[in-house]
Amino acid sequence: MPRSGRPTARSHRLRDIAEQSGLSQATVDRVLHRRAGVSARAVRAVEQAVLDLDRQQTQLRLGARTLVLDVVMQAPARFSGAVREALEAELPAARPAVVRARFDLRESADPAAAVAALDAVGTRGRTSHGVLLKAPDHPDVAAAARRLRARGIPVVTLVTDVRDSQRVAYIGLDNAAAGATAAYLLSRWLEGREGDVLLTLSRSAFFGERERAEAFEQTLDRLDPGRDVHVVADSDGLDEALGALVTEALARHPAACAVYSVGGGNRATVAAFRAAGRRCAAFVGHDLDQDNVELLRAGALSAVLHHDLNADMRRAIRQVLRHHRLLPGAPTSVPANVEVVTPYNLPARLLPD
Repeated sequence: MPRSGRPTARSHRLRDIAEQSGLSQATVDRVLHRRAGVSARAVRAVEQAVLDLDRQQTQLRLGARTLVLDVVMQAPARFSGAVREALEAELPAARPAVVRARFDLRESADPAAAVAALDAVGTRGRTSHGVLLKAPDHPDVAAAARRLRARGIPVVTLVTDVRDSQRVAYIGLDNAAAGATAAYLLSRWLEGREGDVLLTLSRSAFFGERERAEAFEQTLDRLDPGRDVHVVADSDGLDEALGALVTEALARHPAACAVYSVGGGNRATVAAFRAAGRRCAAFVGHDLDQDNVELLRAGALSAVLHHDLNADMRRAIRQVLRHHRLLPGAPTSVPANVEVVTPYNLPARLLPD
């Protein structure tokens, strides 16, 4: 960043920055040349576009067709950041096209915001060749995805599906298998011990979270009948909101002694148990983000149900390339297998040097 606080174009074409930022070339030119009358929002958009293009610079290959993917994601920053990192790590290997990515990332589950983001894709000169979507399972979101499909822009849902959306593929964890696996683990760890389970979700509006929760409750009822499950929902997986909800749940349910965390915010849950002077006998979470890796190493998490985000991103890119007939075959949903990670089998890349 220069001292003026304005981004610099470096070697990027004006057209690429405009396409990446969703602004007109005239607006981008005004921002880059520090002309008057430019909003702070436009400066931020150009700044982010330049950063994105800098990170994705290694993608550029002479003579290859360029595709632009829009990532519309509503998730805590710890997860959306991991998805961004995984996707950008896979872009250089995309063949036979050059693939660039733009991001619309929000922490709160908001169907109206998701609809606005989807409706903006491919408009105002923003060429788009596909959308990777993580959003609530809501009729308005599904309708916006169908509008994209009608304009020839394929939608691939990530981690959580959106029903009736005419998406070309779902990529992510087999959520029902994950919920059943969590129930199996907790039923074994709690065998011979009385106590209830807290089931924490970020938002029940996410179809994938509902799939996990329903499979968990059905399987636990079969494997360990009579053990109560108390649902703690609608915190968006954000620590402050979830911490308050778990604290309330612990006060209401003095027998709660275990947790299945569907939607994250696990630091807050651990802190709430400690503040209440309660021991968590078993705790199963999802995703190997930085928080969960540290909690695993500390023994606060018993296990994490993991799937490889990099592999998800490779599969997602492949489905978009298939849609555009740049790879053989039709787009296909690819649910990922569940991997149970404990403090003793962390992937080598996550181990300290």
